[in-house]
Amino acid sequence: MPVYSVSQVTRYLRDTLEADFLLRDLWVRGEVSNLSPSAAGHFYFTLKDDASQVRCVMFRPAHGGEHLEAGGAILAHGRISLYEVRGELQLYVDLVQPEGVGELHLELERLKVKLESEGLFQVSRKRPIPPFPQRIGVVTSPFGAVWHDIQSIIGRRYPLVELALAPTPVQGDGAAAGIVDAFDAVNSEDDIDVVILARGGGSLEELWPFNEEAVARAIYASRAPVISAVGHETDYTIADMVADCRAPTPSAAAELAVPDREEMEERILSFSRSLFQQVSTEMATLSHELDMAVGRLERYAPNIPSWRQRVDDLSVSHGRVLESYLALRGERVKALEMRLASLSPTAVLSRGYAVVQRKDTAELVTSVSQVQPNDDLHISVKDGSFPARVLERKVGDAV
Repeated sequence: MPVYSVSQVTRYLRDTLEADFLLRDLWVRGEVSNLSPSAAGHFYFTLKDDASQVRCVMFRPAHGGEHLEAGGAILAHGRISLYEVRGELQLYVDLVQPEGVGELHLELERLKVKLESEGLFQVSRKRPIPPFPQRIGVVTSPFGAVWHDIQSIIGRRYPLVELALAPTPVQGDGAAAGIVDAFDAVNSEDDIDVVILARGGGSLEELWPFNEEAVARAIYASRAPVISAVGHETDYTIADMVADCRAPTPSAAAELAVPDREEMEERILSFSRSLFQQVSTEMATLSHELDMAVGRLERYAPNIPSWRQRVDDLSVSHGRVLESYLALRGERVKALEMRLASLSPTAVLSRGYAVVQRKDTAELVTSVSQVQPNDDLHISVKDGSFPARVLERKVGDAV
């Protein structure tokens, strides 16, 4: 026969209790006693009736702690499990309501706690409504006044938008499933910019499909932002809490979904006037700055006539200097020409001199030592030349 440790037994009991479907999700009615709040914000208490009692623990941030008081009659929601350290059976409470609340309210509060703990109500995940939608999906009944009002208001305010109706019953058996199917149909469209979920007012029972968990998750999974407009302003459903935006009425949802054409025209006209005023002011400023710049240019611009006259004076002055310089250079050229003329071989020959060259080599003969008797010579004089021959040579006798 097997023998088990205490830990094995308590763990088995805990697993068995937590596997039981009923014990995982139940409401318990009783009277509060032995209430002991902790410094961390948790509550430890006993829930009892005339015959029995059960230990309870309510950890922060569970809801409804304000309803706990010694001797108070409450309804507590939670799960049954075993605290293994002491081997005690405990009800782990996540929601407390005062006794006398109806079953629908209890279920509503329980579902709120569950969905909130999963983050479906978080403000940080809510998406903004596009300012200029092109196509709007409408999840509502095609037979009621809601669909007609939405069409009328959007057609008046922003006729450019296209409405795509996803018809569904919004009350009675099958309404929740119909709403989920309508969201599936809307999500199958790629060009839906925003979804309006709407129905008129009613009792809690009539609005109950909008408190169903399946509807809440369909809204949460919507590809486009969702505007919830269920009932009247005082009605508040789980669909409103999950949606990206809540409108107090279906008519208000239609107004939230689209801009107002008349308001846009007025804003455009206002922007146009403002833009014209800004442009006019800027043009006037720039024109004034241009006038000032032209004035500065005129003040600082050179005196063209004065400079032109100065150029003329300099031209005349430099012309005279150039003429004087050229005349002086001309005189020098003439003097050099005269000197060159005096040194010209022709001038020398005209004075009776001659140029003597050896006939065989054309070498100039400037010395007696360059010739021998019988050497042929070539003699050039002023007006021509003639041949000659050396008969004899004499050294030392100058002419």
